[in-house]
Amino acid sequence: MIVMIDVTFDFTRDSYRYWEGFWNRKDGLGAGFSDPDSSSPTLQEYHRILWSKELPNGEIMDLKSGSGSYYLTWKDYRFGSDSIIVSFRYYHYKEIIEQAMAQLVDYKAYYEDFLHKSYTIGGMIIFPKHNNSINQNKGTNKLISDRFDLTLECIRRFYFNEPSPLSDVLEQDRKFFEVFVDFKGYVDFFFLQDCVSSDYNKVIIWDGKGDFTENPLPKTVEDYFHFLDNELDFLQKRNARIREYAKSVD
Repeated sequence: MIVMIDVTFDFTRDSYRYWEGFWNRKDGLGAGFSDPDSSSPTLQEYHRILWSKELPNGEIMDLKSGSGSYYLTWKDYRFGSDSIIVSFRYYHYKEIIEQAMAQLVDYKAYYEDFLHKSYTIGGMIIFPKHNNSINQNKGTNKLISDRFDLTLECIRRFYFNEPSPLSDVLEQDRKFFEVFVDFKGYVDFFFLQDCVSSDYNKVIIWDGKGDFTENPLPKTVEDYFHFLDNELDFLQKRNARIREYAKSVD
């Protein structure tokens, strides 16, 4: 490897003016000035390094860095970065967020620490980038609400030929998913083992039933904190997997 992967590096650190005026945005809910998914050069390089390796089908994914819609490219594919960790700071979810604020001595410090952790490499992944993409649809689909566990369940169902709220979206990227051969291949390639059962037949759901029959947003403030804890537990374990992999190929 040319660059050592530091799983503790926080990508807000080199994202343009990320923290400037953070708490003045979104009616006090907070938002960064820039998006590390497109603004952090370190994140882009980490993605390029980590995913430039042999695929389950025997090909080598040799990613090239670019800019804009050509953030990362390989063959005819274009990829964008996406965050795995979410916190639902939506206007329509503000009631639960305000309850969370009331339970914490310093909500701003808590949430800033949460972001510093979530914007490490264990909290990031790449998806094919195009109109009507996975990244776009998982955020706008009301049965998923940007949850990665539910997105992964949709991907599992795709490999197992089962319907999901993202079936049509995933079908667009069939050729991409075929390079991983099967669900296990996809999970292992992206170090997602701690979000699935040991036999790879089930996704570990972080809140609720995960069957797309209910509102995916945590229903109570207790559920909300439990969901965030589950996300961070997965993040810590994935960072550990990435650290060990980086050591093995360094």
